[in-house]
Amino acid sequence: MTIKALVFDAYGTLYDIQSVAAITEEEFPGYGEIITQIWRIKQLEYTWLRSLMRRYQDFSVITRDSLAYTLRCLGLKDDPAVFGRIMEKYLHLDLYPDAKATLVAMKDRKLAILSNGSTDMLNTLVRNSGLDRVLDATISIDSKRVFKPSPETYTLIESNLGIPRAEVLFVSSNPFDACGAKAFGLNVAWIERVTVQAMALACVKSDAVPPLTMFKAIRMQMDELGLEPDFRIKTLADLPELLKSMA
Repeated sequence: MTIKALVFDAYGTLYDIQSVAAITEEEFPGYGEIITQIWRIKQLEYTWLRSLMRRYQDFSVITRDSLAYTLRCLGLKDDPAVFGRIMEKYLHLDLYPDAKATLVAMKDRKLAILSNGSTDMLNTLVRNSGLDRVLDATISIDSKRVFKPSPETYTLIESNLGIPRAEVLFVSSNPFDACGAKAFGLNVAWIERVTVQAMALACVKSDAVPPLTMFKAIRMQMDELGLEPDFRIKTLADLPELLKSMA
């Protein structure tokens, strides 16, 4: 199998969305984790709802709306200055520790992001993290006005990179995204950062399941959609060896 391009999801794959907890906990002590988890769950839910209703708003709007929902449902004060500081973190998300080195190690192939993120959000995030010097393209679904996992979004890979789907490896840690890419016909590597065994153990050990454990159960386990990724890896750092095995 010849792989000429690797295309990555951004949020949760290259960038650690849990890193927003640093600022949410600072602004709302004791609520940092639950804000982070509800915010992300509603953010994704709004992308799917808006796609189904054909009422597209870009990801920056959805991110603001889902944060507003989160603060309201938790009974927290919606102070504009605090709201702005939390939102700003989405432009400065932490990279996973192995992200940059892994990308640099694969520069012999085209490297790109395909993300639900709006064009401005993505470009700013990529620039702030220094990945603009590594990636060949940062692709937003904005032009399609529908969110992943719609098949229309994955067509942007070939139209932007000029490489057919058979020669692309799509990499995501988000199960819905891995399934969407597989349904479209891409080669897919899913990053299984939380195993089924680890998930089961976390639930057995705790009388009250914490928000992060609940999030891992809902959003980080492979979905039952009749689709399986071609490859399961544990970290981004596993990709160079995976590519060697595919050659």
